[in-house]
Amino acid sequence: MFRVLSTSVSFLTFAACSSWVQLTAAGQQVEIRSISQVSNCEAIGRASSSTMDRLLLIERSSERQQNELFTLARNEAGDMGGNVIVATNEVTDGQQRFDVYQCP
Repeated sequence: MFRVLSTSVSFLTFAACSSWVQLTAAGQQVEIRSISQVSNCEAIGRASSSTMDRLLLIERSSERQQNELFTLARNEAGDMGGNVIVATNEVTDGQQRFDVYQCP
């Protein structure tokens, strides 16, 4: 019984630290910028992304969550034909919104 519990806790700890989100080919073409860097760009839409902020009782690191949210938004923006994203809010409960731009 102890072995099963120990293995389960180890798996959950690893899973809480892991990232399953992969950057697509389209997402690789998308940059993350600030609002001051898109004055010459055309806004083409909005993207939102969400990831788990905790796994059962284990809270995931905010850095890992942010990286996953950026990756998801870059993938979505790439599929929309955009090449830049700008975060429009802070991460809240594993969710964040982005504006998508096409920049020269």
